[in-house]
Amino acid sequence: MRIIVTGGAGFIGSNLSKRLLAEGHKILVLDAMHPYYSIERKEKQLKRIGEAEKFLFYKKNLLDDEAEIKEIFSTFQADCVIHLAAIPGVSLSIEVPNEYVDYDIKATINALRYAGETGVKHFIFASSSSVYGEQENVPLKEEMATGKVISPYAAAKYGAESFCHAYSSIYGMKMTILRFFTVYGPGGRPDMAITKFIRKLQSDESIEIFGNGTSRDYTYIDDCVEGIILAMQKSKGNQTYNLGSGRPIAIEELVQSLRTHFPSMKLTQDGTRLGDVSSTWADISKANSELGYEPAFTFAEGLARTVEWSKENES
Repeated sequence: MRIIVTGGAGFIGSNLSKRLLAEGHKILVLDAMHPYYSIERKEKQLKRIGEAEKFLFYKKNLLDDEAEIKEIFSTFQADCVIHLAAIPGVSLSIEVPNEYVDYDIKATINALRYAGETGVKHFIFASSSSVYGEQENVPLKEEMATGKVISPYAAAKYGAESFCHAYSSIYGMKMTILRFFTVYGPGGRPDMAITKFIRKLQSDESIEIFGNGTSRDYTYIDDCVEGIILAMQKSKGNQTYNLGSGRPIAIEELVQSLRTHFPSMKLTQDGTRLGDVSSTWADISKANSELGYEPAFTFAEGLARTVEWSKENES
């Protein structure tokens, strides 16, 4: 297949692109190289994609150069667009909400338009567990997202989902929305809790915990990539799927698991941060029954691999 991956220099995008290349697909990576985190880190991630095979890369912002980017879409003639490009992060979205309207909604609209106008058959949109808002500590089914979100980041993702449905109707594209649940793993995004904690613990710094009794459904990167590929291969019609582990990890369990790798751990505790939900827990039964999605990595195994990679690659 011919596949465009937007945001392909990011953590998930680079891992996905490398896997797709290894499976023999023709890949075009589009990334603005936004400085949300280190551009140098993203450049290294791009190089890791290239270890598999050559691919096309364009440093382009979906908000700019409309005619040029449409020409890129038109020339490549993709069968599928996997749209990962976005600004992540709840805290920053409270500080600069308009940037999330630009990069998470407007850029998605442009990707949808370019895909529709150039005959793309299947569009896959990377959404987030944040669209479920604050709900009780229960497995979250796809139909439980009501729009009652608690951060601008979540509002942008929920709004972008609506535009996906609209443009699917306009252009007749098959639409798959994937809601990711806290993806982690080797080389993970530096702003994510597990990555930050490991980096600080390696330097014998104290880590800061927010809130009591919170929990997250942590999804190992290889399981996330497998879920995306299964959606590309098996999704029928217009569907939304959760991609998670199906098992929430309490903050206390995360701390204890990290302590097995860093026995001299030091930590401090603070109140809950504005915009953060207390828990996430993916009901993955739909992805399992319709796509054959089944996470292969336990949290203990995924964390061990992440710690090992960090010790070998990051000071």
